[in-house]
Amino acid sequence: MAATKLGSCNMGLRLIDRELSKSAISTRRHSLHFSTQRLQPPPLCSLSMNGCGADPTSPVGKVETRTFPAVSSPALAMDRLSSAVSDMKSDPPLFDSGIIRLEVPIQQQIEAIDWLHAQKKLLPRCFFSGRSGAVGSDQFIDSSNANGNGSSRSSSALRLVSVAGVGSAVYFRHSRPFSIDDWRSIKRFLSTKCPLIRAYGAIRFDARTSISPEWKGFGSFYFVIPQVSSFIRRLPKEAPNTFILSSNYIPNRMSWDDSVRRALQMIKSNNSPLIKVVLARSNRVVTATDIDPLMWLACLQVEGTNSYQFCLQPSDDAAFIGNTPEQLFHRNRHAIFSEALAGTRPRGASEALDLQIELDLLSSFKDHHEFSIVRECIRRKLEAVCIRVLVEPTKAIRKLSRIQHLYAQLRGTLRSEDDEFEILSSLHPTPAVSGFPTEEARILIAETETFDRGMYAGPVGWLGGAESEFAVGIRSALVETGLGALIYAGTGIVEGSNSSSEWEELELKISQFTKLTKVQMHLLMSRKGDATIIS
Repeated sequence: MAATKLGSCNMGLRLIDRELSKSAISTRRHSLHFSTQRLQPPPLCSLSMNGCGADPTSPVGKVETRTFPAVSSPALAMDRLSSAVSDMKSDPPLFDSGIIRLEVPIQQQIEAIDWLHAQKKLLPRCFFSGRSGAVGSDQFIDSSNANGNGSSRSSSALRLVSVAGVGSAVYFRHSRPFSIDDWRSIKRFLSTKCPLIRAYGAIRFDARTSISPEWKGFGSFYFVIPQVSSFIRRLPKEAPNTFILSSNYIPNRMSWDDSVRRALQMIKSNNSPLIKVVLARSNRVVTATDIDPLMWLACLQVEGTNSYQFCLQPSDDAAFIGNTPEQLFHRNRHAIFSEALAGTRPRGASEALDLQIELDLLSSFKDHHEFSIVRECIRRKLEAVCIRVLVEPTKAIRKLSRIQHLYAQLRGTLRSEDDEFEILSSLHPTPAVSGFPTEEARILIAETETFDRGMYAGPVGWLGGAESEFAVGIRSALVETGLGALIYAGTGIVEGSNSSSEWEELELKISQFTKLTKVQMHLLMSRKGDATIIS
């Protein structure tokens, strides 16, 4: 049986970067939990640095992976990591900056999200789950060769699915828009020889808009290279009982109708080039008890293997979670993959009804028009940096557990691996989450929506040395401590759209979250002067 990659530790040793800090990194101990066992982890660096403050062109001293023999349990893995860290403290490596990753495989099946949930209050934390079995999807990296730096293997039995991380060897966050220098600042800590040293994060949908208080901890962009990470498979979970005390839509139904009407007037106007705009809605739910973002995320995994799951929690204030079907891009050296996804219908209650709905979606002129805009826009942006681009299939159906979409896959060959930043910055936002033309749609969204999208509908994923993957942060929610959650959804408005139908589509898209909740109705009754609440 292949060893589960758990307990792999990205340790920032000595000075992460001389320009970022003039003092040595101290160490401290945390209590980690594996299942019901209370275990002592290796010392973690107490000094976490913002990598945006360094010279992005200055190389770090060392990026290295050291792999130890496999062990049978998490407890033995932590002992092995603790011993290795102690050895390095007594005999420090001879370099001034960089990252050494210590990896201990465990021959035991453990679920990444359970591991992350057991770490309790260790922050920051992150989680990313790729789509198993998808073309261009993530692959398990076998790091058991002699030099410990890893080699890619394509066996489906060794496919990497879920990644969880806690702590921060180095993070990258700023209020300004994400730039090529920020990308370079991240990439300098990554290496093709250490494929599992990765930076996980997300970028705002629109960096030119003001950051609202609930999104302040994320900045305009946020990436983190975890100090301790686990690479494990995933399993389904049962839904928790979360009771909603109140639910508030922004915009409300009347304002939504007005927004759609205004958008359609602009689309039909001869004075505007606007063809499509994606309008979104925020749903504030207040719950009787705090929502556990990782428990919600674990429950979303049952929605199927054709989606990405993610969680980013920089601090104790808020966690951004999601279960998105939409890939922005996946790069493996020069190979690049992307997708066009548009048009939405529910799944049918029977096989015959499901097929009937599928045929309706395939024959819909309105949905075909919307889908074609998305596909051709992505094709043009890929052609700008690729030697060749192939679209296959050009139009098909992607079925999820509750929803089905029109779908096309695009693949190309980059002229240079350094074109990765160009791909990231040009593909986002796609017409699927913004509209077309992009700038006209962005302006209308900024003028129309009265809430901050934050990272919703922005890129979310990871950067690695030879490989990177980003999804689009839709079907997502911002879970806030003591405040419930903000659940986001959007829908494309084109000529022929109907505000009522689009509102129903929004309800369909958030159903994966609302299924986790129950509305708690309170009836106030007077009984001999006493107030009694019956739930």
